[in-house]
Amino acid sequence: MARLFQPLDLRGLRLKNRVVVSPMQTYSAPEGLATPWHQAHLARFALGGAGLVMAEATAVTPEGRSTALDLGLWEDAQARALEGVAEAVHACGAAFGVQLQHAGRKAATSAPWEGFRPVSDPAGADVLGPTDVPAAPGAHVPRALGPSDRIRIVEAYAAAARRADAAGVDLVEIHMAHGYLLHSFLSPLSNTRVDAYGGPIEGRMRLPLEVVAAVRAAWPPHKPLACRISSVDGIGVGWSLEDSQVLVTALIAAGVDLVDCSSGGMILPRSDMMVPRGPGFQMPFASRLKRTTGACVIAVGGITEAAEAEAALAREDADLVALGREMLANPNWALHAADVLLGAPGWDLWPKPFGWWLARRSRAASRSAQDGSNRS
Repeated sequence: MARLFQPLDLRGLRLKNRVVVSPMQTYSAPEGLATPWHQAHLARFALGGAGLVMAEATAVTPEGRSTALDLGLWEDAQARALEGVAEAVHACGAAFGVQLQHAGRKAATSAPWEGFRPVSDPAGADVLGPTDVPAAPGAHVPRALGPSDRIRIVEAYAAAARRADAAGVDLVEIHMAHGYLLHSFLSPLSNTRVDAYGGPIEGRMRLPLEVVAAVRAAWPPHKPLACRISSVDGIGVGWSLEDSQVLVTALIAAGVDLVDCSSGGMILPRSDMMVPRGPGFQMPFASRLKRTTGACVIAVGGITEAAEAEAALAREDADLVALGREMLANPNWALHAADVLLGAPGWDLWPKPFGWWLARRSRAASRSAQDGSNRS
């Protein structure tokens, strides 16, 4: 059996294979509510054979939304709406995960097809950050997070985790990457505070680790907890891979089971930005963090080919591989990967109704080819 299709146990959750559908924001949730559109959108990846389907970044507070159409879990009604998505994904054969997010100083913008322009928060709340420095020129000027904000946000993450559990979610992932609130506290490029939540790396990690502790305490012990990190800010600037090693070691000690190894998110000069986004361009980060910390890791970014994913797993560069845009283009990627890696159609890995019809088509095509050969 190809390693890509071997199961993986994370606490009490068994993933049937190592294929993960990455969280991808779709900006389609009025009032933070999942709709039948989300059920269809995410269940199709489960039908396509992925082992773990992740819902998009899901806000833990109203002011923590990137846009007014982000998914949310700050109200019980949102958990009830998400329950239908979990049921659909489970019915189609995959585990279901949700990424918990506070957008921080990147909050309150328009949808990307409207330019990600700063807009007023409909609830009238402040945009929050580690300091009052905006994420980019022309972006919102945030209010520096105060003690009462911190207490409220930490509890909001825990409450969102409890709601995710009530909705039937199998795994939650804390988003501490891509310039959002928790990453903005980690990075020395954005966190210039001089109190206990800034300064050396121990201070900058304090808020993210408080969030992890609160979520782990609220999240059932038999369910796995993941974190997505920006492994580096850029090339030789800001948060480094060595910093990530320190963070990941602390995350493991705090009860995190899985680290999703992404990168970037700070607004940087082009000369300091990451290397070109070629195939598997973030794989070295996952490999290094796995080898130096012993973490169970997800490799993500530019993974498109089955052989490439299989080779990374065989080298033990990662424990799982996550795909985003490639899955949008081909929701059956996992099943096609099985065909490639097994050297023959793996009908037993397809949903039984699909496999039966496709095997029947394959047999008919084979008979037709044989008849043609006999006539020639």
